[in-house]
Amino acid sequence: MERFTRREVLRILNLTEKQLAYWERLRLVRPRARWGEKFYGFGELITLRTIKQLTDQRVPARRLRRAVEALRQQLAEVSAPLSELRVLWNGRQIAVEWEGRQLEPLTGQLLLNFDARELEQKIRVMPERTAEEWFALALEHEADPATTLQAIEAYQRALEKKPTWFELHINLGTLFYERGKRDEATRCYRQAVELNPASPLAQFNLGSLLDELGQYAAAREHLRRAVQLKPDYPDAHYNLGLVYEKLGAHAEARRQWRRYLELDSDSPWADYARRRLAGFGRPESS
Repeated sequence: MERFTRREVLRILNLTEKQLAYWERLRLVRPRARWGEKFYGFGELITLRTIKQLTDQRVPARRLRRAVEALRQQLAEVSAPLSELRVLWNGRQIAVEWEGRQLEPLTGQLLLNFDARELEQKIRVMPERTAEEWFALALEHEADPATTLQAIEAYQRALEKKPTWFELHINLGTLFYERGKRDEATRCYRQAVELNPASPLAQFNLGSLLDELGQYAAAREHLRRAVQLKPDYPDAHYNLGLVYEKLGAHAEARRQWRRYLELDSDSPWADYARRRLAGFGRPESS
């Protein structure tokens, strides 16, 4: 996921610190935080661009906020109206395009006499989404379990535009896996490996899934490749140990579990590895 610092956002969109702080106070946009650092995702960048272009047309920011709140109540499936919808302004009222119709957010009324020619001169028209914009939207939907299907659709739309973007295949495969669609997940992981065989994550995901499907020999090859590419990949060592055991290669299995414990001795799976090395119980997949 692309991340933009506050300074980068100000530079890219030619904003002032005062503008950005005001829009944040109105909750038109909210920075994210990870590891103590605040940043904006690509979706927030699109939202900020929309806000700037509308306020440049003299749309009052508070009025825009009321419109956004109304849209969230009326269109539950739209989580980020300013980046997902085409927003219009004719100098008198705000409108959005929704399923081929124009809607006035505050009243919910359809607008039948909106002057399209006037709009073309005065509004910002959202272009068709790029693969990067679909990717950002997919990440937003993926953060909420209730919108997983929308995330899947957004990833698929992104892949239509950029089928060689291997991270899209990985993320889409993971969503399919979580929904129990293992055949679809396998296809996505295989495509990711074909596109980027040097990715430890792609090799690990495919190998781990093949293990669950009982294809142990193929799983071994992909997990071995994962630890070759990333020798300090604890989960890959652990799952490779499981596969070796299922194939009857107990010495190799023990070697993988010892390496796993060197890398991650405090994890919830460490006790299983220790018990397996001691000859007790049967560990579970990590």
